[in-house]
Amino acid sequence: MSPFLQLALALAMMIAAAKVGGYLSYRLGQPSVLGELLVGVILGPSVIDLLHLAYFSDEHLPEVVHQLAEVGVLLLMFIAGLELHLSDLAKSGKVAAMAGVLGVVAPLVLGALTGMAFAMPLQESIFLGLILSATSVSISAQTLMELRVLRSRVGIGLLGAAVFDDVLVVLGLSVFTALTLSGGGSGLLGVLGIAARMLLYLGLATALGLFLLPRLSRKIASLPVSQGLIAFAVVVMLLYGWTAEEFGRMAAITGAFLAGLVFAQTSVKERIETGFAPLAYGFFVPVFFIDVGLKANARELGAGVLGLFLVMTLVAVVSKVLGSGLGARWSGFSNRESLQLGLGMMSRGEVGLIVASVGVAEGLIPGNLFSAVVGVVIVTTLLTPPLLRASFRMRTAPGGNAPRQEGVSAGDEK
Repeated sequence: MSPFLQLALALAMMIAAAKVGGYLSYRLGQPSVLGELLVGVILGPSVIDLLHLAYFSDEHLPEVVHQLAEVGVLLLMFIAGLELHLSDLAKSGKVAAMAGVLGVVAPLVLGALTGMAFAMPLQESIFLGLILSATSVSISAQTLMELRVLRSRVGIGLLGAAVFDDVLVVLGLSVFTALTLSGGGSGLLGVLGIAARMLLYLGLATALGLFLLPRLSRKIASLPVSQGLIAFAVVVMLLYGWTAEEFGRMAAITGAFLAGLVFAQTSVKERIETGFAPLAYGFFVPVFFIDVGLKANARELGAGVLGLFLVMTLVAVVSKVLGSGLGARWSGFSNRESLQLGLGMMSRGEVGLIVASVGVAEGLIPGNLFSAVVGVVIVTTLLTPPLLRASFRMRTAPGGNAPRQEGVSAGDEK
């Protein structure tokens, strides 16, 4: 069977399984994304190892699926950006800064202490803390969109805090590698250069988007080109993701999110959202959720790594909830809102994997630690949707009455 037919069959099986898993999860009162993630774990090397069965002989198949999944996460964050307004995000500046900064500091400190407690060298311990500092809110954003609370104070604050987190983790990674690999000196100048490039990218991308994209969007929307506006939005999303990582030294998902924010200010926002939803939720986003599970391999967690994995998972959960939650509380959020924001920052996702991959490539951490990190990423990703939904779903009414429901069901997913 040709590589293309293998890809076609694998995608058909994964998308169908994802939707079935999402439906079953919804019927059990959980976010549909949880079911899709669990299906990915079942299809992955932990149980079935679908892409490595004898029937799928193409060695490039897992990489192709992963690349399609990367497009899926860009689409997911682009749609999250479309749901917001820049004015909303600007109002969350204080809570975003506090929750983002403390959401990095707490995991960094607790992660480093965990490494030292397991007799890891100081360098590896600090880098472990840096890995646990990462946050990927793509899963949280999807859950909040299902609940229709993405534009709540918590949702807006969460996305803003994630941007701060992204910037700080990338800067921290740059500082660590500069000091460790180059001995300081010129490395510190390189770190300052990266910080300047980040600020320059954010400023230019926002300014160009606000002044140029609305005019281009209206012009292209009037042209007799089949789905020209949707194609234009896809091109802009991909370019923003590329430039964010290539020039701004930020995660590509941050660029995609920024592109969505900019298009949200245009008069063609509704048309773009209508065109993107089937493309994203019908194909690419399910592949992304399945791919997250495909990375998990419980068989690699032997006795020597299992204890570290369990402690890392506990630290990963507690440090983000406490760090980001305290930042939100000190910024004026209620206890419940602070908990919700902390839970939303809990998933490490692809950002944590990127930082860990850099550590392995540069020899900063051993390979067996990477297996434990992958396990932490999967567990935190699986825990985030149900815990976040539970925190929004029930609230004690004034006067001590029975709890009441909030939000909407996951069945309203686009």
